[in-house]
Amino acid sequence: MPSVLDRRPAQAAAAASRPAPSRRRTRILALPEARWALAALVLFLIALPLDVLGGPAWLRASLYAAVYLAGGWEPGREGLRAVRDRTLDVDLLMVVAALGAAAVGQVLDGALLIVIFATSGALEAVATARTADSVRGLLDLAPATATRILPDGGEEGVPAGSLTVGDTILVRPGERIGADGLVLDGSGDVDQATITGEPLPVAKQPGDEVFAGTVNGTGALHVRVGRDPADSVIARIVTMVEEASRTKAPTQLFIEKIEQRYSIGMVVATLTVFAVPLALGSAVQPALLRAMAFMIVASPCAVVLSTMPPLLSAIANAGRHGVLVKSAVVMERLGRIDAVALDKTGTLTEGTPRVTDVRPRSGSGLDADGLLALAAAAEHPSEHPLARAVVRAARDRGLVLAEASAFTSVPGQGITATVGGHTVRVGSPDRLASTGALAVSGARPGGPEAGSTATGSTETGDTETGSTETGDTETDDTVQALEGEGRTAVLVLRDGDPVGVLGIADRLRPDAKATVTALTGLAGRPAVLLTGDNGHAARRLAGLVGITDVRAGLLPQDKVAAVREWEARGRRVLVVGDGVNDAPALAAAHTGIAMGTVGSDLALETADAVVVRDELAAVPATVALSRRARRLVVQNLVIAGSFVLALTAWDLFGTLPLPLGVAGHEGSTVIVGLNGLRLLRERAWTGSSPAPHRAV
Repeated sequence: MPSVLDRRPAQAAAAASRPAPSRRRTRILALPEARWALAALVLFLIALPLDVLGGPAWLRASLYAAVYLAGGWEPGREGLRAVRDRTLDVDLLMVVAALGAAAVGQVLDGALLIVIFATSGALEAVATARTADSVRGLLDLAPATATRILPDGGEEGVPAGSLTVGDTILVRPGERIGADGLVLDGSGDVDQATITGEPLPVAKQPGDEVFAGTVNGTGALHVRVGRDPADSVIARIVTMVEEASRTKAPTQLFIEKIEQRYSIGMVVATLTVFAVPLALGSAVQPALLRAMAFMIVASPCAVVLSTMPPLLSAIANAGRHGVLVKSAVVMERLGRIDAVALDKTGTLTEGTPRVTDVRPRSGSGLDADGLLALAAAAEHPSEHPLARAVVRAARDRGLVLAEASAFTSVPGQGITATVGGHTVRVGSPDRLASTGALAVSGARPGGPEAGSTATGSTETGDTETGSTETGDTETDDTVQALEGEGRTAVLVLRDGDPVGVLGIADRLRPDAKATVTALTGLAGRPAVLLTGDNGHAARRLAGLVGITDVRAGLLPQDKVAAVREWEARGRRVLVVGDGVNDAPALAAAHTGIAMGTVGSDLALETADAVVVRDELAAVPATVALSRRARRLVVQNLVIAGSFVLALTAWDLFGTLPLPLGVAGHEGSTVIVGLNGLRLLRERAWTGSSPAPHRAV
């Protein structure tokens, strides 16, 4: 696959002309493998009832011939390529076995074999194409153009890729930042969740670092470019995902691991079965019939069905419960994990800030609803995530909001509005104190506005700055109590006097602790927390769910480095995440699972499985289901292998009647197929309760 970096913003003609990632994804039927496989499947489904009901022989023969041609074209071509490379793979073997079955009258068997392998090849091609599309779509996060400030103070629009280190760019409110660099002038709240995973915009002041592809919320920023666009963090994420997709060792199903030896052995054995009787004086036709019977009874049809039905049944069962497992290979891989790494924001937490506490100040004349309504009325015009959380909480309670006027929002300070004839300010206690908004004395300067994260993250368990002093004992105690519980404290002032405090937090998922416990049991070692958020927030949340190994403040490359470090020790790591910043780790891990509702497009495409309903408890259930599927695969391989050995021995050392050989072969196929379908039952999911790790 050509490097996606060849399409970096420097070479984009215009930002507006680039389609969104969802519109650029490869259409499934645009892939030749998918078209041929679909044609073979449709033809087979038409031919099968005609065969059962005894339709016209010429029509059945024509349809089956079309199945062989449509489904065998791609596998046959790949098999011939392998022969040219002096290897023999199972694709060519399947085509030869199907033709051999047709030669002795078992046309249906051969057609079924063709359809199975054509479908498998099509699924692999689709998965590969989707991965390439998801990586290319990541570049849409970085703007194609930027506003460069000229030495004389003028402005010019330039391709973002043409920026050089030392250039100064202007980033207006709502624009994406065009390059990594440092803020020279201005202040604003920057949403950098794509890079760090932090749930809320971060207040940026002169001297702070910003990243390409992140979004400036409020306030204009002058940024000095610190890295070449091709070396930006977002470009490195692209590179890491590409490299992980290319270098990740291809995991194969059990039968594929032995396909080379099996293929060579079967071809040699079939030729031997044909040649030896001829050398001993046998006629050609009996020798050929014996050889074809051998090829049929020794063909890996039952072995293939030993592997696929349990895994496909497990995929279907997981899908019914809201987990999309993208292939049978992934379902097999899930059962082999022995280490787990989890993201924090959007994975262990819901990823959305919510009002958790409403604490009116005594003597303010307001109850909880009155305080919330006042704050929500003032915040209503704001687009800040914390403001939306306050307004949403008021609406959930059915409160009527008064009309606000004279609304102003100052980046890094807070909001001010007139509500019911009163001047209302909402922000962090530190900021309101530093701007002189408090009518009380003793306020301590420093800290962010209500929409910032410097006083405390909205993550459960985060306080970075210690106590806040407003000069009012009751308010100070309330603020300190909320921050001590890991809430973000938001102070509400009316005409300069504190009237109450709101507590806001990103709530822990209700099933987070149970999920961590279950995954620890399945992996056989404690789960690890990997997050771009600050260490204090990460450690407090980890304590709530029982995680002791915490890696915080990580950029995407740091997460990949941690995963590769563990895999270098021989561990098979499962990574669970949701954001763009998690995508490289999801790609590099043995298996990656993304949270579907809050997950970014790139994470959803890069991950091997997606929890569509955001039920975190479905992750350990799917891992346990995979282990049950792997056990059934082993059972089926034993059954199929026993039949193959018995029938081939009979054919080699006795005279195996062809009808009996076909019946035995088909009987083994039916048995292993039905055994695999057991995982479609509801009990297979409910019975997939976490158990201590053991090798499978």
